[in-house]
Amino acid sequence: MDRVRPFPSRRRLLQGAVAAAVPAALLPATHAAAQARAVDYPLAEWVPASTSNYTAANRPTTYPIDYVIIHVTQETYADTLAIFQNPTKKVSAHYVVRSKDGHIAQCVRERNVGWHAGNWTYNTRSVGIEHEGWVDKPEYFTNAMYEQSAALTAAICAKYDIPKDREHIIGHHEVPGSDHTDPGPYWDWTRYLRLVNFA
Repeated sequence: MDRVRPFPSRRRLLQGAVAAAVPAALLPATHAAAQARAVDYPLAEWVPASTSNYTAANRPTTYPIDYVIIHVTQETYADTLAIFQNPTKKVSAHYVVRSKDGHIAQCVRERNVGWHAGNWTYNTRSVGIEHEGWVDKPEYFTNAMYEQSAALTAAICAKYDIPKDREHIIGHHEVPGSDHTDPGPYWDWTRYLRLVNFA
């Protein structure tokens, strides 16, 4: 008489465990590949903004990219990312650079229009880079932040053939109609442009 087993055999359980483990083993590589496709700058981490906080586009086909706009967050790095992920905030930038180590998060793909400049024309024609800190606290502008941000800006300029000068790498306060003061009086433009040009 054949006995019907109420549960799968040990061998079947082990085979199932191996089959289930194979896709899990592939997840880190798959995740890394997806991350690499998601970012435009290879050293950035993908931390997406809410889709309610930017405009989908196909730049530079739909709009030319002529500027890099430098911002200071007036918030912590973590709070800035949370703001960009909140669909009610209606604000985003393409990148956020952390003060202590220069770590870069990409929040909006460069092909899309970030809502960072407060001026639609400049939003459509620029890549926005936020820097963790406050305009009146120069201690947030660390060597690591300057160096990593400058390398990012240099890469953006090279990709879109943007001149590496103060006419094309501008502060938020220089956007027409802006009521902002960032990056503020302690941002070292001479140093930053030198780093961008030597990156």
